[in-house]
Amino acid sequence: MHYRRTNNTAAARNIIIVGVVFNLIMALGNYLYNKEITENLTSALLKFEEKIEEQIHTQNLGIMQTLEVLIDPEILESMMLYPSSSIKGLYIPTHKLKDIDDYIALANASEINTFVLDVKNDSGYLTFETDNPLLVEFATTSSYLDEVLEVMKENEIYPIARLVTFKDNALAETYPSRMVQDHDGNIYVNASGETWLNPYDTKNWDYILEICKEVIELGFKEIQFDYIRFHESMNDERVDLPDHKTKVEIINEFVDFITEQLQPYNVVISASVFGSIITSNVDAEIVGQNYADLVTKLDAIYPMVYPSHYGEGWYNQDYPDLAPYEIISGAMNDSNKIIEQLDEPHAIVMPWLQDFTATWLVNHQPYEAEQIRQQIDAVYDAQLSGWILWNSAANYTIEALLNDDEATENQS
Repeated sequence: MHYRRTNNTAAARNIIIVGVVFNLIMALGNYLYNKEITENLTSALLKFEEKIEEQIHTQNLGIMQTLEVLIDPEILESMMLYPSSSIKGLYIPTHKLKDIDDYIALANASEINTFVLDVKNDSGYLTFETDNPLLVEFATTSSYLDEVLEVMKENEIYPIARLVTFKDNALAETYPSRMVQDHDGNIYVNASGETWLNPYDTKNWDYILEICKEVIELGFKEIQFDYIRFHESMNDERVDLPDHKTKVEIINEFVDFITEQLQPYNVVISASVFGSIITSNVDAEIVGQNYADLVTKLDAIYPMVYPSHYGEGWYNQDYPDLAPYEIISGAMNDSNKIIEQLDEPHAIVMPWLQDFTATWLVNHQPYEAEQIRQQIDAVYDAQLSGWILWNSAANYTIEALLNDDEATENQS
């Protein structure tokens, strides 16, 4: 920065102010990971630099007055609108959006500040209206997602778009050649009746990109890719996949493509991943998700570390579902160890936590407030601050949630 040498004392004082404000802004920039906010902060700093000469002779302009004058009120409002890395969220499926007022009330009365909403659901259908010719066949003709997002904005609730990526039953009939196939040329259908877009087919990349652009237009600030992988049953005996690149390589290339294409849109790019891939190279190769690679490519990553999804013996637990604290603690500390070894910038890590009872397990327990808080405590004890609860029907354990004051005290 260059300043006119008019009065040494005044210049020195204002340079100090510049330094203090710069540090304040950079601290806020580090605290707020949303790209749009960071750019607003940078813009505010440039405004400060442009106006500092006009204020050089102002004798009694305090730092807070300077900030108030120089940072646009709309910028300050946007800084307050979105959460930092301390996301505390809930997943809400489309069929529950009719009850959005109830979830808004829950968020306003508790620590919850984020909702994850489907934009491409588990069947592959789009939950929003569109006239995009590439998408319209697979989109709903009746949606009030716009209204939901507006209400969320009014209540300062951060919107995350959940985009189920390669699991897709919607496109199978229209585009069979773009699906994963067996060795006889038939669409591969797994034991659950699911079909999958072939991650090796870049036409599917372009299709997903078109969805992302529409989602950004709707007003989402973050796109969270789910099922950004291969199904775990897709081995060489069952499916016919190219062998010139591994599953990990092709998923990495897809992530690189998406992040590059969406870079101009100033949207957070994140993904949900299997919890086991944090440490299991075998699982990583099966589904195509390499944890160390993905944390260097994404803005945020959400490991699905549900205790019920771990097998016997994980983290020295005979029955992981009975040990919510130990499982989350083990997984998050393993994540920390991997990230500590990376030289590159890395994604913010925020786990999905279990708010459901795994009745299909012989050795399970009811997941109530105690079990949910144990998971959250494990996140904080691992020096992480964000989390999202998963319940596929959005029937959450309200007793597990703290109000804002309690949450601040609990996290400190």
